[in-house]
Parts: sequence; structure tokens; C-alpha cells
Amino acid sequence: MGCSSGGCSSGGCSTGSCNKKNVFDWFSNIQFTSGIDEFNVVEISFKGGSRKDYYVNDKRLDLVKGEFICVEGSGGYDIGQVSLKGELVKLQLKKNKVDINKEPLPKILRKANEKELEIMETFRKKEMDAMIKARLIARQLNLEMKISEVEYQADGKKAIFYFIADERVDFRELIKRFVAEYKIKIELKHIGARQEAGRIGGMGSCGRELCCSTWLNEFPSVTTSAARYQNISINIEKLSGQCGRLKCCLNYELAQYVEATKEFPSNIHEIQTEEGVAIVRKTEILKRQLVFTYKNDPGSEYYKLTLSDVKNIVEMNKRGQKPQSLSSMAVKDKEEEKVKKDEDLVGQIQLKTLEKNKQNTRKNKNKPKNTRSNSAQNNTADLTQGDNQQRTDKKVNTNRPINESVNNQTPRPNNPNRKKKHHRKPPPKE
Repeated sequence: MGCSSGGCSSGGCSTGSCNKKNVFDWFSNIQFTSGIDEFNVVEISFKGGSRKDYYVNDKRLDLVKGEFICVEGSGGYDIGQVSLKGELVKLQLKKNKVDINKEPLPKILRKANEKELEIMETFRKKEMDAMIKARLIARQLNLEMKISEVEYQADGKKAIFYFIADERVDFRELIKRFVAEYKIKIELKHIGARQEAGRIGGMGSCGRELCCSTWLNEFPSVTTSAARYQNISINIEKLSGQCGRLKCCLNYELAQYVEATKEFPSNIHEIQTEEGVAIVRKTEILKRQLVFTYKNDPGSEYYKLTLSDVKNIVEMNKRGQKPQSLSSMAVKDKEEEKVKKDEDLVGQIQLKTLEKNKQNTRKNKNKPKNTRSNSAQNNTADLTQGDNQQRTDKKVNTNRPINESVNNQTPRPNNPNRKKKHHRKPPPKE
């Protein structure tokens, strides 16, 4: 993904989107005291942070985060970016269990120039074609494997092929074909589905970038028991991520749920009241609440009780006592009480208010109109009734000739000066 902030500041993207697994150096502005040198091991990221290694800065080069440098490679050199330096590198070495004394680290050669960066870009453009060819060769050899990515060394003398395979694969013939096709040093690396998603990247169902491609380095096993502890329905389509495995975020809050479930006793599945036996329908672990319904009444309401009230009822049942009903001990949601009647917290109109407005408009239509309008209607009704009576009182002369008008009105003479009404003609059809 590209940088949405209009550029990268201080060698790293401020949003973390165009540099995978970006690290912020908290000690960058702290000056060392006299006589103490900066830690000479530097963390270098390759190909946008998909791979990171540690190198020794024995020449004491003045490096800046995000700067391109040349490091020792297999049979040549490789180019990467400075992702972290200073005292925080010690913590990263300890976290990744890297011992400098036992394992000698490769060295930093020099800062990369423009010509070396152009050569690296030319080989970066060849990676997609190389991956397509490698997949065709693996398919011709009938190997059950998927080549997910190809990474060239900056000088083009070596290529790393990352693949996924569920079973063991014989690579002897495959490596011969690769060497004959590309004529460079070939290295095959087996990765899992989670590592593949971390290298490729993407957007999760939460709307943010994948955790494995931004900050997550370790991939602990995730089981369906993590969903059961959190009362999440076991739906594999919703619980699986882009890698096809269960989402890593199911483990983020698992420890809190496990600790909270210890407070719930095991004998609270049923409680007895005078109205009947109530059973647990739902458990809200973090809220310390349980939802009960009456066992014999399938259409009964849901009663939400706190954990302390349920424990008290269990103790009463042990003593042979029963509460009268659950309705007196039910808890109402505080969130619903805080929300306004007409508007919610965001200020948007709720559906309830719209339904109330519709009901009010219907009532207004059925109500009688104002007294003024009613009196005016009565007056007009009286006048019309009087006129009708006068008309009926008058006798119409039936012996009058047909040509003579009933109202004894003479016909209107023709006025030559009167303007005639001109009717518009329709436009001619084309």
C-alpha cells in the first residue's frame, strides 16, 4: 500500500502502511555521555520490511533510519534499509534470541549509491515473472507446493523462493530446473500460511492492515477453545483470516476471559424460584452477568442477573429457600438509560423517534379541525341550504318554447372587434 500522508518523514512512514513492521526509535533524540559509544549493531529490513536481519557497523558509519546501505550477501552484496539502531537493538536481539558472541554477524559495507539502487530496481521488476515461471515448473513436476514469493538479491547473484507445502517435497529435480532457467544461486525457504499473509500483506475484516504484516512477529497456535472461552459462535468462515487459519486476534483477550471465568462457579446452570426452575441462556463474562429464562415456559422473558445475585440464590437453594421471582432482581442495562430518548450519543435520530412521528401524524389526521374552520363550514352549509330552498320554491314554466332561454336572457350579439382565441397548432412532425 502506498503512503497516504503525502510522503515519508524521517525515513519511515508515519502511518506505517508503506513500511511493513515499522519501528519507532524512542531513544533517537537522547545524547550519549562522553566516553560511551553507540551500540554498533544495526537492524536492516529488506523489501519493505518483509525480512529483517542484524549487521555490524564496524566502520562506524553515520546512519539514519530509512537510509539505503549495502551489506554483505552470498557471493556479493545486498541492499536494505536501516529500520532500527542504538540501544533498542539490544532488546530486539534478546527478544529474537540472537547471541552476538556465539554467532558472528555480517558487516555493513557502505552506503548505497544511485547506480546500485537502479540495479536493485531492475531485479525487483523481474520477481513477478520469475514467480510465474517457478510455479509452471513446479506444476510440470507434479509437486504439491505453492511458490508464494520470489526475492532477488540486490546484485542479482542470488534468488530466494518462498513456498508453502503441507507435506515433504523432493526438491532435487526442482533446483536443477531452477538453476538451468535462472542461472543464479537458488535458495528455497519453507514458510507457513501465516508467514505468507505477513509477507504479502492486505486488509483484515476489522478494516485495518493485517497484524502479521505490520507488527506481529511470532505466530502462536490458535484453537477453537479461544472462541469458546469468549462465547463466540464457532463459524469457521468468520473466525478464519486471509491465510485460511484462525485469526490471531482471538488470543489477544483470551487471558482476560480465562481469568474472569474463574469467578463463575460450576453449579449455576440452574436455579430454583417459586415461579419455576430457571436455566442459563447466556453468560456475559466481562460484565459478570448471566441471562436466565424459565425452563417450563419457552416464551418467558430474559432476565439478566449479576453474578453476586446468582451466588446468593444458589446459597438460598442449598438451604431450601427460593426467591419469589427473577423480575425483582433483574438488572437493566445502564447504557440504555444513559442514551437519550430522541437522539443517541452521536446525535443521529433513532428509529423509535421516526415511528413516534408517524403515529403522531396519523392521529392528527383523524382529529377534527379547528373551531373556526368548523363554524365556517356550518355557515356555508346554511347558505347552500337556503339557496336550494329558494330554487325549489320557484316554479318553472314548462309551456315555454324550446328555443327560448329559461332565464329570459337574450343571446349575446356577435362583436366583430372581439379577439378570437387562437389555438396553438401542434408542431409539424419531422
